[in-house]
Amino acid sequence: MYRHSSRRLIQALGDRCRRRSFSTDLPAAPSEDAAFVQAWRKVAPNIDPPKTPLAFMKPRPPTPSSIPSKLTVNFVLPYQSEISNKEVDMVIVPATTGQMGVLPGHVATIAELKPGVLSVHEGNEVTKYFVSSGFAFIHANSVTDIVAVEAVPVDRIDPSLVQKGLADFTQKLNSTTTDIEKAEAQIGVDVHSALNAALSG
Repeated sequence: MYRHSSRRLIQALGDRCRRRSFSTDLPAAPSEDAAFVQAWRKVAPNIDPPKTPLAFMKPRPPTPSSIPSKLTVNFVLPYQSEISNKEVDMVIVPATTGQMGVLPGHVATIAELKPGVLSVHEGNEVTKYFVSSGFAFIHANSVTDIVAVEAVPVDRIDPSLVQKGLADFTQKLNSTTTDIEKAEAQIGVDVHSALNAALSG
């Protein structure tokens, strides 16, 4: 009896894994949250249920059967949208794991961004932004959403201010005594070093 238990357990787990749907198998249009509506109708049958976040979501474009020729990019900051639904050839994002190129048909991925250069390639034209941090959400339908805390076009960065900031933060890092001040100074050195690398490269 115990000899067959491990085989049955593996078989049961395998059946469960095969039945599990993936995010790309979900319907393109969001459906109503039926469980919430049903619970609401029990409590307040005469009042229409309030809208949930699901009701405000735009329908997600379906995953195409063939790889499209262009990548659709959305690049947003907390205070403005830099790029909205723009079709480009490629973007290169400064992920914490290294520079990551994203082409149409890229596997679905979430990447944390570190201070560095985000480059948007459209034909022979390349637009470069310096981003401080954020996330890149790469979807299976060749749409990439990039959310950054701060970003500035590289051609608007003043090299003399970068050098001054790097010198100031390096001096602060060497002279501070508390852990919090050291951490703040180290972040300043890291960001200004990345800015310096963006200007030189």
